[in-house]
Amino acid sequence: MSITLSSILPRPTHKPPFPRTDAPIASTTEKQSAVTAYSSTIPPYGQRESWVPRLPTDFGDGGAFPECHVAQYPLGMGDKKPSSSNAIALQLDHEGKPKYDLIARLGHSSDRIVHSKFTDTLEKTLEDDDLQKPDDDAVLETTEKTRLALEKITSEKIAAAMPAKCAERTGPAQYIRYTPSQQGAAYNSGAKQRIIRMVEVQRDPMEPPRFKTNKKIPRGPPSPPAPVLHSPSRKVTAKEQSAWKIPPCISNWKNSKGFTIPLDKRLAADGRGLQSVHINENFAKLAESLYIADRKAREAVEMRAQLERKVASRKNEKRKI
Repeated sequence: MSITLSSILPRPTHKPPFPRTDAPIASTTEKQSAVTAYSSTIPPYGQRESWVPRLPTDFGDGGAFPECHVAQYPLGMGDKKPSSSNAIALQLDHEGKPKYDLIARLGHSSDRIVHSKFTDTLEKTLEDDDLQKPDDDAVLETTEKTRLALEKITSEKIAAAMPAKCAERTGPAQYIRYTPSQQGAAYNSGAKQRIIRMVEVQRDPMEPPRFKTNKKIPRGPPSPPAPVLHSPSRKVTAKEQSAWKIPPCISNWKNSKGFTIPLDKRLAADGRGLQSVHINENFAKLAESLYIADRKAREAVEMRAQLERKVASRKNEKRKI
């Protein structure tokens, strides 16, 4: 005598939502045919108490079934999908090279201009058509659009400043013809088509504001800055390193901490070595003129002394005679 698990366990008290069979596991082809048969047979309205829509084909082109109290996602609406990856699909340009500028455009809006190629840094040659002024039709069209936009802004501000607001005019009614995909007496109350009249709801002008607009909220983070093109990195030479060594600022008057500062560092901080000494040519002219004047003065003094010596010698000769 064989004992099974179903004979030991008590009988279930609740009805299953869909009929179960104790048939053996069917093959893949049999499963597909069973699913097709299951999806194609939807019970009519009023007989869906034990029926649960499970496949997208159960909904057709319509919405959820309100008489079935289970979670339903017609056409996948409201279904929480797994988070998508931030990986970027590989794209190639017209030369067959991968577009690496897509990484730079990640996180920016579509109207943000991002310069990420070398060709963006080159000078653009403008033609006569680019520099040509717009014609009269384009000017009139732009003027009309600007006038309408300004009128809309001013009319809204004037209406907001008025103490009593008038009821806004609602738009005209729209009629939509709807043809359901499921035809038959059990669907759509037997009607083949329905005409839907869509009317905008009249808003009460005396209704208080629904939302608080004067509440200050912190600003969101700004958009990331556009990438800047840099030249490829290269190794820094010893000469460039020594050129980038900037001496610290040293005062010639204050040394509160009492540091011993060598003279070469003090002179380097003073900036005297960076100044090029330039002597004016007038200094040479002045030195030469002074030298000539000194030489002429010496010659004059020597001549005066010789004359005095000659006069003295003549006086001595006269005295001796």
